[in-house]
Amino acid sequence: MNARFALPSLVLTGAVIALAGCVPNTPAGADAVAVTATDEGCTLSAVEAPAGTLVFSVSNEGSSATEFYLLASDGSSIVSEVENIGPGLTRDLTVQVAAGDYFTSCRESDTADAVPAAFTVTEATGEVEVDEERQALLDQAAATYKAYVQQEVAALVTATDEFVAAFVAGDDDAARDIYASARSHWEAIEPVAESFGDLDPSMDLREADLAEGEEWTGWHAMEKDLWQPADYTPLTVDERTALAERLVADTAELSTRVNADDFTFEAFQIGNGAKELLDEVATGKITGEEEIWSGTDLWDFRANLDGAHEAFIVLKPAADLTDTDLSTEIEERFAALDAELAQYGSLEAGFLTYSELTEDQVLELSRLVEALSESLSQLTAAAVAA
Repeated sequence: MNARFALPSLVLTGAVIALAGCVPNTPAGADAVAVTATDEGCTLSAVEAPAGTLVFSVSNEGSSATEFYLLASDGSSIVSEVENIGPGLTRDLTVQVAAGDYFTSCRESDTADAVPAAFTVTEATGEVEVDEERQALLDQAAATYKAYVQQEVAALVTATDEFVAAFVAGDDDAARDIYASARSHWEAIEPVAESFGDLDPSMDLREADLAEGEEWTGWHAMEKDLWQPADYTPLTVDERTALAERLVADTAELSTRVNADDFTFEAFQIGNGAKELLDEVATGKITGEEEIWSGTDLWDFRANLDGAHEAFIVLKPAADLTDTDLSTEIEERFAALDAELAQYGSLEAGFLTYSELTEDQVLELSRLVEALSESLSQLTAAAVAA
């Protein structure tokens, strides 16, 4: 989980259907809303746009990385977002939105509070031609990806039960052996898991991201107790049991939510999620900040990459209707990153710990992540023909 300013995320259930359902397609080549981000905030070239496929083109003219959010009418629930926009970079956020009142927000800095600005989506005008072939492919993509998420969460439930049994029993060697592989099922679907604003901080908050007075629970609190740093006071049996029970309960709740009848996806969420997974790698795993005590960042890296690849695969048929060259480029960049990462291990056999990587190896992985991330940033628009 990356540090971000506190906005509860929009759960991917019936609420998404209300926001994004029955939305007309916008013809290819529609004008984007230009967003200029600075260290003080962001300004938009327009404060309204017609319903349909909407593109926000976010340029960062500030001195540090920023994020851009489209928020629901309550001013806090996240409809969609684009993260990790470095200084001098421009990235697009493609969403499908129904008419209504929304808000936009940029993260101004790591410590600043972003103030949402009103944004209106008006009713679409005129006849909109529906591409039935593309819509069928997008519907299939949503169904396939939903099944993938449910499969990963089912595996997470089983692995979590095994992990906490060892953790509570004090079998630290077994718990350490299970930790990284169990977490891989979470990491593969991290954008979906993060969309549940109450579960994500409870399950995956890093100590560095704790707010003052906030209770620390979840995987990383248990990680620290298994790989104890100097001057650390170990948890008692009761404290371990409480953490374990909370993680099991949260994981069970995650399973309930992704298996609910109204749990669904829009194609733009799948495509944007693929890009978010690469952002997770760039801002946490490749820096060694995610698994600070265990050093198991490369397991998370691999799982994030696998989740992004699954999103690409399900959207590729629709994207190919627009741009086969982009699909080829993405495939080649996945292959290059796969080959580089494979030198350091696998989920099955294990990986080197982060501290065993050289500076040059980290830099090469970073370069390949950045290249793939740039290509994936175009996937959503190609798939939905924005």
